[in-house]
Amino acid sequence: MKRKLSLFSILLVIILLLSSCGKSSASESNTSEKKKLTILTYANWNPFEYLDKGQLVGFDIDLIKALADEAGYKYDIKNSGWDAMFNQIKGNKADLGISGVTITDARKQTYDFSVPYFISRQSIVVKNTSTVKSGADLKDKTIAVQNGSTGQEAVEKLIGKDNPNIKKLKSGLSYMELMHGDADAVVGDDTSNKEFLKNNSNQDLKIIQDKDSFAPEYFGIIYPKGSKIKADFDKALDKLYSNGTYTKIYQKWFKVDPDINELKAQEK
Repeated sequence: MKRKLSLFSILLVIILLLSSCGKSSASESNTSEKKKLTILTYANWNPFEYLDKGQLVGFDIDLIKALADEAGYKYDIKNSGWDAMFNQIKGNKADLGISGVTITDARKQTYDFSVPYFISRQSIVVKNTSTVKSGADLKDKTIAVQNGSTGQEAVEKLIGKDNPNIKKLKSGLSYMELMHGDADAVVGDDTSNKEFLKNNSNQDLKIIQDKDSFAPEYFGIIYPKGSKIKADFDKALDKLYSNGTYTKIYQKWFKVDPDINELKAQEK
């Protein structure tokens, strides 16, 4: 009887050891798969990403945190320059970036993109006394744009890529050019233009909408080519659409409901 108990005890110990090894191996595998991510942003674009008392805040910041949590990743969000963000992701020195980056065919040659998470459009900012009424009126005007932006691309399509009237500036400086009289107009993301006018209501500026000149744009999260985490974040975004988290974040920053149906239509 004692011999049988002894053999049973030995077998039980072996089973427990094997089980423990299996759990350890699975845990190590999960840890390696769910590594801590380095996320880059360019915190100079209120309300998408900016610094408030030294803290990164904004729509993109809230969204990427919710996505990483849903996908089960730990993360470290770092503020970067606009060009530096692209260069580091291209060189696999960061795992992903979010900063109101428009998905374009040209960028797809170098980077992987998430499914679209935001619908945008370019608009024109001019002084209240301006005679500009549409994109067609910009042909003989001096136009300030953010260098490397889709606003720059839109203006180049309107008046020519090498047109000397296009002033390519760092983010935020284009508005200064307009207010100081060194530019006749600013072309940029409509959400950002509205945010700027809201915060500078004393500057006698107005926004011109022109859907004929500016087609819809779609923002995406940017990854290095061949990213293995893109699918996890796409799946997480779909979950945030369905469980209402995306809508709550969107309403917090823009005070309106998002058009989730149009966003999901772009996934096809």
